[in-house]
Amino acid sequence: MIQKKDKNQIRRIRHERVRKKISGTGSRPRFCVYRSLSNIYVQVIDDASGVTLTQASTLDAAIKPQLEAVDKKGAAKLVGKLAAERALEKGIKQVVFDRGGYVYTGRVAALAQAAREAGLDF
Repeated sequence: MIQKKDKNQIRRIRHERVRKKISGTGSRPRFCVYRSLSNIYVQVIDDASGVTLTQASTLDAAIKPQLEAVDKKGAAKLVGKLAAERALEKGIKQVVFDRGGYVYTGRVAALAQAAREAGLDF
């Protein structure tokens, strides 16, 4: 009998393969996305020093009231915009986009597009 692998396990393998090639530095940190069934999270990480510089998610109080009126894709846009604004406040203009092993479509693409529109350069 053939055992089918878990989709999240396949995603983790894909993420590890991508992470071998990209890493964040102090001048160009990594814009890391994690997507769960109900929430989406973003961290801006400096891998050289192992520090999270800023973060945003659908659980943030800053965007919590706006989430009731939008779907998951709209929530991803709000999180992307908030993450970009917080990164720009810290003086971060360029980042390396880490899609976390997810396919670049739907919520991940909407988040990235909103971050670009807010002023981040990928």
